[in-house]
Amino acid sequence: MKLNGSEIVIKCLLEQGVDTVFGYPGGAILNIYDELYKHSGEIRHVLTSHEQGASHAADGYARATGKVGVCMATSGPGATNLVTGIATAMMDSVPVVAITANVGVGLLGRDSFQEIDITGVTMPITKHNFIVKDVNQLADTLRRAFYIAREGRPGPVLVDIPKDVTAAMAEYEPKEPWKVERSSEYIREKDLETVLDMLTASKRPFVFVGGGAVISDASEELMEFVKKLQAPVADSLMGKGAFDGTDALYCGMVGMHGTKTANFGIQKSDLLVTIGARFSDRVTGNASTFAKNAKIIQIDVDPAEINKNVMVDAAVIGDVKEVLKRLNARLTRQNHDEWLEYVAGLKKQYPLKYDETTLTGPGIVEDIYRVTEGDAIIVTEVGQHQMWAAQYYKYSKPHRLLTSGGLGTMGYGLGAAIGAKLGRPEKTVINIAGDGCFRMNMNEIATAARYNIPVIEVVINNHVLGMVRQWQTLFYGKRYSATVLNDAVDFVKLAEAMGAKGIRVDKKEEFEPALREALAAGGPVLIDCRIGADDKVFPMVPAGEDIQKAFDQDDLKEN
Repeated sequence: MKLNGSEIVIKCLLEQGVDTVFGYPGGAILNIYDELYKHSGEIRHVLTSHEQGASHAADGYARATGKVGVCMATSGPGATNLVTGIATAMMDSVPVVAITANVGVGLLGRDSFQEIDITGVTMPITKHNFIVKDVNQLADTLRRAFYIAREGRPGPVLVDIPKDVTAAMAEYEPKEPWKVERSSEYIREKDLETVLDMLTASKRPFVFVGGGAVISDASEELMEFVKKLQAPVADSLMGKGAFDGTDALYCGMVGMHGTKTANFGIQKSDLLVTIGARFSDRVTGNASTFAKNAKIIQIDVDPAEINKNVMVDAAVIGDVKEVLKRLNARLTRQNHDEWLEYVAGLKKQYPLKYDETTLTGPGIVEDIYRVTEGDAIIVTEVGQHQMWAAQYYKYSKPHRLLTSGGLGTMGYGLGAAIGAKLGRPEKTVINIAGDGCFRMNMNEIATAARYNIPVIEVVINNHVLGMVRQWQTLFYGKRYSATVLNDAVDFVKLAEAMGAKGIRVDKKEEFEPALREALAAGGPVLIDCRIGADDKVFPMVPAGEDIQKAFDQDDLKEN
């Protein structure tokens, strides 16, 4: 059948099973939006307050559902406003397809109104991108985009379509989505044998889990592997929930704000089994001393990650779920009772702790965990509240913590929470924010109110840029340059002005009733929690130092 380019776009989205698109219209993309209008019963379009909110919503939708998230924007500033969200998805390996429109083919390269070379701009921050100048190539390009976004290590793909291509006619033939197979072509028998020999020879193994285990849905295989190996487990920020955070073998997060148990245990181990993690600098600290007493195994789907940040002794390249299946089939149950007893001693010696007499970030997160019974989807912004959410909420399943790990994007959370709630409407979705981050995306409260999306925005409000202030306190002589937010902005009134409910909390005992009220509200609610300006995230490792140098408030008092 003969269709115009805009009709082909919509038909291809339906082919791929897309039910929700986040975006913002403009002149160059009007033809596609006109076609979206005609198909509003099949594809829900969510008009965000800003294109960046649309990109984060698509990201949150993808992380929560495991499907490809889709966002749209017009040419020029509309397209460039997607850039931060695309980069966020790239750093955290999230499958997103961004569709932008551009000026007509004949106007490209002429500094036309609202023209930008968005494929050039996004080349370093996409897994792949396309500009489609021939309508006959449009359908297969879109199909390729969805396939590339999902296969291997997932990531964002951008498709830019000039306006005249969205109006031109071409033959369209429906096709089934291209099937994505789990990556196993690089799994070598020799590598598996090497790893199995190292596993059985180890006396003090430690398992370190990253986001790749979440992406590959390898939780069951991971649990079987850990129980057979009889090893303690730590995770990265992105790995939360891949291994049950309530299990006795779980030791917490590793790295700059990891637990002392995880950091000290890894440094004491003789074998570190790294599963789906890329050895970020926030994890390793001084990479040259990371796991200095251990041999290191790395299991990852992306060959580029092997020996990139940390040199390893053995590696298996392939989908984490598939690799663990093959290892589990051949690994016999090991016995490391003495080692596990030692690590259990570390957990007793170095528990996470905070002031429980007043309203604090950790206390708020623990209340959220208790009231939601650990079954909510927690979204965060970036900063102190993000670390508290990682430390004090116990993630027993994957896809329950959605956060910007690699790029550290302030302003990510509220858009992502909207996307997550629309993708998983049966789940409670709570975005934990700092006041600095909320200022960057507060306009998306209007989006949640417009569609009556019942997300809960918990603002841990200390009237400062908390994490930066923490660094200034500890390392910059308390010179608080541009980090004090001492104005009169009233977040409760802002929420109410945009159509949401606002609740203010100043005391510890006020938070739980406020949260229960928010859960029962049936619409978007903001809870403004005002805490002290100098609450800190502990433990902490100074940047670039050995993770063995983790310190907390007790260490500061002693030194």
